[in-house]
Parts: sequence; C-alpha cells; structure tokens
Amino acid sequence: MGAMLADALDLLICPHCGADWDAEASSARALVCAEGHRYDASRHGYVNLLTGRPSRSTPDTADMVAARDAFLGAGHYAPIAAALADACAALPADAAVLDAGAGTGYYLAAVLDRLAGGGPRRARAIALDLSPQALRRAARLERVAALVWDLWKPLPVAAGTVDAVLDVFAPRNLPEFARITRPGGLLVAVTPLPQHLAELRAQLPLLDVPEGKAEALELAAAGDYEPLSRAQLTFPLVLTPASAADLAQMGPAGHHTGRTELERLAGDEELAATAAVELSVLRRR
Repeated sequence: MGAMLADALDLLICPHCGADWDAEASSARALVCAEGHRYDASRHGYVNLLTGRPSRSTPDTADMVAARDAFLGAGHYAPIAAALADACAALPADAAVLDAGAGTGYYLAAVLDRLAGGGPRRARAIALDLSPQALRRAARLERVAALVWDLWKPLPVAAGTVDAVLDVFAPRNLPEFARITRPGGLLVAVTPLPQHLAELRAQLPLLDVPEGKAEALELAAAGDYEPLSRAQLTFPLVLTPASAADLAQMGPAGHHTGRTELERLAGDEELAATAAVELSVLRRR
C-alpha cells in the first residue's frame, strides 16, 4: 500500500458504510473497506471519497488554485503559517493532524515541519478539501493522505483519533470536529478580522468581514471545547499587481471574475494593505 494512505488507514472510515478499511485488500491505488466499497486514487495521489449527490459548494478551479499557490508561495502569508506552527508545537511528534479545507497544504506543511523539528517526519495528517485541483499539491506532502471531501458532510474519520484539527479561512463543522478529536486535542482556527485587507476592498472584489468571528467560534464550540488562547496577528503586505490579482482570484471572486478583469482592477502599481487575523486555540473537553 502507498505510504500516504497506509499512514492514515487507522484514522479513516468508509464514507459509505462507516466500516474500517481492509488493509490487505487496499493498495497504493485504492482504499477498500471491510464491506467491499472501493475508492481509487487518482494519478496525482489524492482519493475522491465523495459519492451520491454532488456538493452544494463549488470547488476551487485550477486557475484559483494556481493563484493561491503563487500567492502563498511568495510568502505573503508566511506569518500566519508560522503562528499556526507555533500553536501546534506542543503536540506529540507523532500526532495525527486533520486540515479541514486544506487547499494546497501550505499551512499543514508548516505545522508538520515544526513537529518534525528538523528530523524525520513522524506526524501524519489528513488533508480534506472539495477541490481536486488543490489536493494535487497537498498529496505531494510526506505522510499526508489527501482526500476530496465536503466539510459539511459527516467526516470520513474515526471518532477520537485526531490530535488537532486545523481550520484556516475554511468552513467549520464543529460537531464533526469534536467527534473526531481525542479528549485534550486541539482545534486551531484562523479567522479574519474586519480590517483584514480593508485597504483593497474599494479596488478589488473582496468580501467584507463581519465583527466577532473568533468570538462566535468560541461560543458555537463551547459545549465541546474550552478556549485556551486567542491572539491577533497583524502584518503589512506590499503586493505587486500580479500578487494582488492572485489574492483576489484565490478567494470567492475567483468563481465569478476572470483573471483579465482582476488584473485590470489591480492596476499598474504596488498596493499596500494590512493582513489582520485572529488565531484561536481551543481544547477538546
């Protein structure tokens, strides 16, 4: 069996029937459960577990993912990745981590690198995302099982098996996060503040951010989680027109505004803005 799938086999359950996986029947190219349900890996390494009706949500397109890869690869959000890694630094070196809405795996890679501490990577992870295009990149990460999944559906993860759930600018299925997280495990979430990228909203098609997103998260999770910390992270951004277009395209605007129009809106000069987010760490009761 392929190492990435084998590493996570005991963490996952069949999304069709909830059975465990048959280790002997499964392979580098397929997951086969004890009841015989089979899911084949793509040639890019991810496995699409979705069956039945299509998701109501729309996955990120190849162009949106390319924009995200370029923007994150340029290091614009490196302080967020570093803060996430710091928040997870006390996890066991062999922790099991789930990244909900993992995208390309940029933030997950930072966390796993921190847990490895420069040595061999012992932690293993599950990267869930609706976009196969994004998971092509996440599937390249060592000891990561990349799975196409809708976060609003019951997660294909066994109860109480995960040490930490990461949620960065992604939907939060809190009942499912609580079900799969062991007692004492963490939920580490990044939410935008109202001033996040505010300087760009008059020029680019970016969404407004309401007040109190982190507070709302803590309130919604209160039955299953206790808050450990909440910190604001603010840092300046200086963006080329191409990076500004990437920033817009990698978000919701990428679904309805073409690249040519985004580049026109970005103009010809560098743009200055402020990234402003909150990082919340909650512990499973």
